[in-house]
Order: sequence, then C-alpha cells, then structure tokens
Amino acid sequence: MLKIAICDDEEYFLVQEKEWISQYMNCLGYEFHIDTFVSGVDFMAVGDKISKYDIIFLDINMEGMDGLEIARKVREYTSEAYIVFVTAFITYSLEGYKVDAVRYILKDNDSLEKAVIECLDAIIDKMHYVENQYTFDFQEGRKTLFIDEIVYIESNLHKLRFHLAGQKSQQYTMYGRLDYMDEMLPDFNFCRVHKSYLVNLKYMEKVERYQARLSTGDTVSISQPKYNDVREKFICYKGEI
Repeated sequence: MLKIAICDDEEYFLVQEKEWISQYMNCLGYEFHIDTFVSGVDFMAVGDKISKYDIIFLDINMEGMDGLEIARKVREYTSEAYIVFVTAFITYSLEGYKVDAVRYILKDNDSLEKAVIECLDAIIDKMHYVENQYTFDFQEGRKTLFIDEIVYIESNLHKLRFHLAGQKSQQYTMYGRLDYMDEMLPDFNFCRVHKSYLVNLKYMEKVERYQARLSTGDTVSISQPKYNDVREKFICYKGEI
C-alpha cells in the first residue's frame, strides 16, 4: 500500500491535491491511503510515524513551520520518502536539493493538476512500484499481503518469519523453505543476503561489515560468500533511484 501525506495551509489546494491523487491511484488500481495536514506543526506531531509515508507533498510557505523546515525534519526520520514541494515561488530550489526533493510544482491553477499527475508518474516509475499481493497460509491464519510491505523474510528451523513494514510488533510465521520464496519473488527486488535472510532492497539503507542496515532499524547479517553480490545489487538498485 502506498501511504501519502499532503501538508498545506490553504484548504483549496489541500482538497484539490487529495482529489487528483486519489483519482490517479484509483485509475491505476493502486492500494493507497492519504493523510492531510493543515499545518507543519500538525504534520510533525505525527513524530517517527512520518517514516511510514512513501510520498509527501509539502507547501513551502506556511505559518509556524514552513515546508523546508518540515522536509529537514522528515529526513531525520527517513531517507526513503519522496518529497514534493508545491509552492507559489521558485526561489527555493537550492534548499530543496539539500533535502533531496524530487520536484517543485508551482501553484498555477492552469497547470497544477497536470503537474501533479506528471510528478506521480515519475515517482511511481522511480519506485519500481508493482501492486501485487499474495495469500499465505500462516500459522496465525490465512492472510493476503502486499509484497511491497514485506521488509524481509527470516528462516529458522524450516520456519519462515515475515517482517512487515510499519508493523514491528506484528510478524507472521509459516513452515517452508527460503529457497522457494527466493524463487517466487525474483521481480520484486528481494535479495538473498544470507542462507537465513531474504531482504527487500527497498528497505535496505546501508551495507557494510557484512551487515545490512534497514530503514526499520533492523540489522541483518550478510554471509561472506554473498557480500560482494549483495553490495553490487544494493548499489545498482539505489543508483537506479
């Protein structure tokens, strides 16, 4: 599921952006959720849960806390989110590069909708986003998961444990072989880093000293024979983004 946040203190633009984004996602059949915020203070009150958002649309000129300040705070929580500035001014481009903003969109009523749609097209393409889901027979019961939400799969004594994004306390287990899951997920950017771990590259933040650090805060071991291959795949994936 794609999680999107919109923060704008002008109600007209807040409503319009949500409507356009919703129409776009519905047309493409994507599972999504949008949260809206009328001020930077309200948005920052979310705290570390900000890291759950995949795409964040920010107005720059807001009272109390402007979009640039918010973006800097966002980067303290996550490097994964795609930040889009929606503004009436174009004088902040240098600051935007510092927070790795993917695009500036001008609040021009004649072209704003088109610009938002083009921006979403570009982001979805960069994310390699594939809306696929599988149903698994877990010990906890049958459950359908979006593949994109699986952070990594851990194998121990013929049992597989699924670790999910945004659900640190929620894990699912089933009997099976990690080799089978590796063969099942070749098109979803999963990487076999160890005989016991299959990791989604989307959540991999750093590779060093035979360990992979994930954006969830978890760290998984990389076996020595696989280290160079894992590092190459990680660099290739991040380079494409």
